[in-house]
Amino acid sequence: MPSDMKNKPIEILKAGGIGVMPTDTIYGLVGSALSEKTVERIYKVRKRIPEKPLIILIGLTRDLNLFKIKLDKYSKEILNRIWPGKISVILPCQSEKFSYLHRGTKTLAFRLPADVRLRNLLRKTGPLVAPSANPEGLRPAKNIEEAKKYFGKKIDFYITGKRADELPSTLIQIKNRNIVILRQGKVKIKIKK
Repeated sequence: MPSDMKNKPIEILKAGGIGVMPTDTIYGLVGSALSEKTVERIYKVRKRIPEKPLIILIGLTRDLNLFKIKLDKYSKEILNRIWPGKISVILPCQSEKFSYLHRGTKTLAFRLPADVRLRNLLRKTGPLVAPSANPEGLRPAKNIEEAKKYFGKKIDFYITGKRADELPSTLIQIKNRNIVILRQGKVKIKIKK
């Protein structure tokens, strides 16, 4: 990316724009998680099922406070063991303020990526929703060319990167001091109680 373009995606995301970029797993269609308008635009562009929540990428564990997430001691211990990493965790979110994110489920899924460059970007942009870069029902884009075929000029920027992983993040939920694996992804979970 030319040096004059280096900060452009950050500015676009902070202004409510959306784009495709590599995450720590597969290419994602990203936008500010704190902007309801941006989130709804992603649902529309991606033709996502309205009831299906999105995964949120955070740059720091304390970003959970922005969503009024309250962690018990056990959940904190689990997050400290698995993050940063390619594991997304579903946590309770009772706040109606974030109903545009939790879609009535009263839960939100978060991931603190291990990729340092991505975490640095997230610290500048704030939390980003990051569903896979594909319209609902189609396979995730493996590169920018595929993403451009899917979305064309409906989004504001594309950032190319290393070839995306074949697998998404592993998705877990912490329930009654147990780990429930909802989607086996890149990381195999082995957590001792």
